[in-house]
Amino acid sequence: MSRDSDAQLPGGEVLSGTLPEALRAELIAFRRDLHMHPELGNQEFRTTAAIKARLEKAGLAPRVLDTGTGLVCDVGGRDGDPRPVLALRADIDALPIPDTKAGVPYRSTVPDRAHACGHDIHTTAVLGAGLVLAELDRQGLLPRPVRLIFQPAEEVLPGGAPDTIASGALEGVGRIIGVHCDPKVDVGRIGLRVGAITSACDRLEVGLDGPGGHTARPHLTTDLVTAAAKVAAEVPALLARRVDARAGLAVTWGRLEAGHACNVIPQHAELSGTVRCLDLTAWREAPDLVHAAIDEVAGMYGAKTVINYVRGVPPVVNDATVIDLLARAMTARRGSSAIEDTEQSLGGEDFSWYLEHVPGAMARLGVRTPGDTARLDLHRGDFDADEEAITVAVELFTASALLDGNHP
Repeated sequence: MSRDSDAQLPGGEVLSGTLPEALRAELIAFRRDLHMHPELGNQEFRTTAAIKARLEKAGLAPRVLDTGTGLVCDVGGRDGDPRPVLALRADIDALPIPDTKAGVPYRSTVPDRAHACGHDIHTTAVLGAGLVLAELDRQGLLPRPVRLIFQPAEEVLPGGAPDTIASGALEGVGRIIGVHCDPKVDVGRIGLRVGAITSACDRLEVGLDGPGGHTARPHLTTDLVTAAAKVAAEVPALLARRVDARAGLAVTWGRLEAGHACNVIPQHAELSGTVRCLDLTAWREAPDLVHAAIDEVAGMYGAKTVINYVRGVPPVVNDATVIDLLARAMTARRGSSAIEDTEQSLGGEDFSWYLEHVPGAMARLGVRTPGDTARLDLHRGDFDADEEAITVAVELFTASALLDGNHP
């Protein structure tokens, strides 16, 4: 199937809205510009301005969010239109890591900043879909209004989604869809799953305090080094016996710090890590369970605890009806062979907050060049994506909008 051709539905019906070659080339250039100028969460001023300018050039009226970065833009529909809106969501922020790719002209120009999670692909795809759908709307071919959501700060817990929702992004929305780059899936394919596709992710910070002293007389102290080690080792094991194993509740430590000298027992120790959970119900119970486990273990060694449990994001739980919409859309564009089942990951995604309000689904977007054995992963400085994924995502979004509008 050529990029400019119309897709054939199983019944022979023609589905418009594929990506013209000239726009495809423009979108690749747009993505590369974003990739060269990554911005962290809530600092995406240049990115927001670039998206806004292109939408306005197409005759649309984007609105910058109340937070100052990110924007929403409606395509089709008029004031008072009672039809529910289909929302297409993209995240626009980058990561605070260096871009270590070599031999590409679009490598990041900003030190210690990189689009290492594919948000530049997500953003460009939603922009491209909006431009295609705007042209269809001018031709009277858009059956239902669509809202483009360009959300800031996905990488900053609890994510930029709650602020975006507070800015009115979901008003009138009936369904929401999004994609996330997956370097384990070949470009031209998507991964779909009904139910939870990501995990909950929270941040955990623990302080332990007690009287220190000489290592020759640990019995006169609160041995915080031992206490911290026990908390690190025993809290995850204890939780594994207090929560249904199918919930997948896991505490993983990323930092443990205590002491400054080999013969001094310190007065303070710190641990920090993440709490991840596969199950929504268990996630809601997790703070109380984690607090109790830490206090119990630390208390055995006489350590006082200060616990900062920072709520992150719940799991992304895909709605079955919206997954069916995505499957029909991808089948219409590229055939059913372009769809594969995908598993639930332990990664977190603040797209989940939208699903607390409206049904929706997230697809995994293949970005691996077929035959590539590099095994690149997300959140690595050498991450890159096959740019054909932009075309695939635009096709998926536009087909979803057309099929959703024609099938209440």
